[in-house]
Amino acid sequence: MSSHSDLVPLPCAAGLPIARMRTVFRPADVEKRLDKLPAREHEHLRHTYERMLEKGPERFQVKPAGLPAMDHLYEELPNFHQVLDDLKRQIALCQDSGDALELTPMLLLGPPGVGKTHFARAVAQLLGTGMGFVSMSSLTAGWVLSGASSQWKGARPGKVFETLVDGAYANPVMVIDEIDKARGEHAYDPLGALYSLLEHDTAETFTDEFAEVPIDASQLIWVATANEERAIPEPILNRMNVYEVQLPDRDAARAIARRLYAGIRTAHGWGRRFEPEPPDEVLDALAALAPREMRRAWMTAFGNARLDGRDRIEPRDLPAGGSGRRSPIGFMH
Repeated sequence: MSSHSDLVPLPCAAGLPIARMRTVFRPADVEKRLDKLPAREHEHLRHTYERMLEKGPERFQVKPAGLPAMDHLYEELPNFHQVLDDLKRQIALCQDSGDALELTPMLLLGPPGVGKTHFARAVAQLLGTGMGFVSMSSLTAGWVLSGASSQWKGARPGKVFETLVDGAYANPVMVIDEIDKARGEHAYDPLGALYSLLEHDTAETFTDEFAEVPIDASQLIWVATANEERAIPEPILNRMNVYEVQLPDRDAARAIARRLYAGIRTAHGWGRRFEPEPPDEVLDALAALAPREMRRAWMTAFGNARLDGRDRIEPRDLPAGGSGRRSPIGFMH
């Protein structure tokens, strides 16, 4: 199904990635389905086909022009070094060739708040591509990835179809958040579509159950997150590189907290009122929190210090407790 044209550069945070144009569906297939629709019926499906034809079948297929600078990610995500090492190796394989970027699907295992979703967003930014996101913990329908038949009331395309058809990229990062929380309704397996989507050959002709038009999903970059692997079917695990991501150690946690402080301070006009560096005792307290909780704690502390007319954050400005698995901060106002 796919076809390629000349390489073109695209601007992104990682520099100038190389982009090919890749055909992700055949317009003739869409026109054929559109012609068969009864008049004044299936308006949502008709609109879907018309939107596909209007947008056209070609999408950017991007990869870094060379091995991108990743030092900042090693600093921001000190507990993801193994994943970043593998990512760097896979990018290196295609950096000086005409080959497309091929990344083995990733499963990130770890407790809540360690930065798994942040890592997925960082990968999309590094590669200069888009991102789709599905939170499996809040969904019960088996068709969230693959769509539901247009015969059903309220049916719509699945997330894979929407990300490829409505987006600009043939190889966006697709995040399946909390894949271990997926639960089906009756006979519908919410992970059933992944059996074919995670295999390159079958993903090339993936058919969404709503649109019933084959699309090329073979270039998707899959990043799944989970707290534990027990609830994930073995055939899914066998299709992915599985990484166990731990909470950062104390020194790494302090470094994350310091970078978050600097980032918040420089991103806001009011941040200039505060000292360039936070006190060590505040960093020690924040090191007890998961990375996801640190930003909320900093924002609370900035606000409390400002209410007290100070330009220096003190331990008493921090929230009274934490919601992570580590011990609460324990400072009271």
